[in-house]
Amino acid sequence: MSLATIAKTRIPANDPLADPEKKQIIDEILEKNKDLPGALMVILNELQSRIGYISNPMQQYVADALHIPVSKVHGVVTFYSFFTTTPRGKHTIKFCMGTACYVGGTPQLIEKAKSLLGIEPGQTTPDGNITLELCRCVGACSQAPVVVVDDQIVGRVRPNKFPQILRPLQPQA
Repeated sequence: MSLATIAKTRIPANDPLADPEKKQIIDEILEKNKDLPGALMVILNELQSRIGYISNPMQQYVADALHIPVSKVHGVVTFYSFFTTTPRGKHTIKFCMGTACYVGGTPQLIEKAKSLLGIEPGQTTPDGNITLELCRCVGACSQAPVVVVDDQIVGRVRPNKFPQILRPLQPQA
């Protein structure tokens, strides 16, 4: 049985493997990198960058292509915070949960974000625009509390200033 046949038996309609264009990208990434040293990490990095996330069916597909247990693929995907198993929004806001940030007010920032966006950390707004995430220390303790907006660190954030952070991220009416 071919990989395509195996994979098709358990692929939801909304999975990247069910989209012919995305599946072609996935297959190209696998073919180009499968024989490299450290192929799994190279493949997962490229999948995350080009597809945006690594779904459970994609993890199985990668495992089958590399002839390794899916538990190994899943272990890597869940260990590194860069990888995600669900689609992220166009913008990502990460709340630093390091000690200085936590004590400095991160819980209040999270509550403000939840009330403004109507979602919890780990979720994406219904329009697919913003994802909220928690992260470990980002190394900007002197600026606590810190949020990371896309890849930009924003320090000394207060709940009353949070709407100003959101404004440029939201579509203009």
